Amino acid sequence: MSLSYTVQRSTRASQTSMSLTVVILIILIAAPWWAGRAELRLMVEIFYYLALAQMWSLLAGYGGLVSVGQQAFVGLGGYILFALAAFGGVHPIMALVLAGAITALIAMPTALVAFRLQGAYFAIGTWVIAEVFRLSFAQISALGGGSGMSLPASIVKSIASSRAGREHLVYWVALAIAVAAMALVFFLLRSRWGLAMTAIRDSEPASESLGVETYRTKFIVYVMAAGMTGLVGALIFLQKLRISPDAAFSVQDWTALVIFIVVIGGIGTIEGPILGTIIFFILREFASDWGSWYLILLGGIAVAVMLFAPKGLWGLITARYDVHLFPVGRRLIVNEEKSK
Repeated sequence: MSLSYTVQRSTRASQTSMSLTVVILIILIAAPWWAGRAELRLMVEIFYYLALAQMWSLLAGYGGLVSVGQQAFVGLGGYILFALAAFGGVHPIMALVLAGAITALIAMPTALVAFRLQGAYFAIGTWVIAEVFRLSFAQISALGGGSGMSLPASIVKSIASSRAGREHLVYWVALAIAVAAMALVFFLLRSRWGLAMTAIRDSEPASESLGVETYRTKFIVYVMAAGMTGLVGALIFLQKLRISPDAAFSVQDWTALVIFIVVIGGIGTIEGPILGTIIFFILREFASDWGSWYLILLGGIAVAVMLFAPKGLWGLITARYDVHLFPVGRRLIVNEEKSK
């Protein structure tokens, strides 16, 4: 009897999920024809929280970069969009794309500062950097200072001729960004960079001994996540049509809630943030009117999940049923062949 080996990257469950994903995507693309205005706005919010959660999961789950200052890039993206549209004459949709690219460029020198810190100091440092951005934009009178500014009506009308048209376009852009965020994580983790990130996650000293350039890999991941986060930030405030320093750089809205989503869903996976986003919006739908008790509930759930399911709820599902809807790893399959 001889043994042969094959490497498997997909499973029957993943192939089924891919087909189901295509069907769901077609249904979501057609949402403006079957959903009302309130439902569309809710789905836009779901899409941008999903995209933010995917980026934070990529940073912390694979890059080992536990940032509590991602609101810095949300705010940067939003303010860059307003500046380009209001003062640069750039069409809002084009300004949205440019906001993501410019945010990624700004993240490069930011990373050089943040990466001088390690562990808890890095987490605190990212929050301090976000506060510096918030205080800086509060001093820029052209952008409304501390009270913020609204997008001029003429620019809003340039998005589409009707209100329904604007809402539909923003919805499709939000859907495209959410899909792009998931696709970015999926294809990045299936590339050689994904192998390097997996090695860094498992053991940074061991990965360095094998020739993995840990600093360069983390730098690239940080900049990519910042650019996508800036793109999402531009989308958020394009939908809101108004921006202010406190709203743009809110640690509770754009980092704390995102961390909650990733923690309960499952860090370092694509499926985890999807599950976490669904659970978060269900909880918000039924408990958001509870005031402070709502936040206490979220905190209690997060603590319970971290204690009893460190890999999140999706980690429990994977451990029990060995299901991978978006497989990014490789499986070694041993084949037994009978010799004649």
